[in-house]
Amino acid sequence: MSPESEPSDPVAARRRQARENAEYHYAAAARAAQAEARRTAPMVAAFAEAMRSAGVEPTRLRAMPYSGGRRLRTDVVGWYVRRDQRAAVGTNGLWYVLVVAASLRGRFTGVHVEPSDAPLQVGAGGRDGDSIALDVLLRLRLDAGSDFPS
Repeated sequence: MSPESEPSDPVAARRRQARENAEYHYAAAARAAQAEARRTAPMVAAFAEAMRSAGVEPTRLRAMPYSGGRRLRTDVVGWYVRRDQRAAVGTNGLWYVLVVAASLRGRFTGVHVEPSDAPLQVGAGGRDGDSIALDVLLRLRLDAGSDFPS
C-alpha cells in the first residue's frame, strides 16, 4: 500500500465511512418507500371509487391525539378503514393517518390532516394481530359497507 492511499487519520476515515453508509441506507430506504407508494396509491384510489360506487356515505373524519382523549374534527371527509379509526381513505382517494398532536386550538377549530403514503402492511410493528395487508384491509372494509363504526 502506498502512503498516499493510507488515511492519515483513522478516526476521520471511520467517520467518513459511517457517513457514507448512513447516506446509502437512507437513499435505499427512500427508494423502497417510493416504490411502496407507487404500489399502494392505485389501491387506495380504487377503494375510494368502489366505496362511492357502492353508495357508502362518507363521513367527516376525526383524529385521535397522540396523548389519547377527545377526538378532534378534521377537514377531511372519507371512510375509516380500521375499527380503531386511526386510518382512513378520503373521498379524494388519498390515505390519512388520523393521529395528531393535541392542541387547544384544535379542540375548537379542528385540525388539518395531511395525506400520507399508504403502507403495504397496515399496523406493521404494532401489537400481535394489529398488522394486516393493505389490500386485505381495504377489501374487508368495502365488504363491511355501511356496517362499520363511523
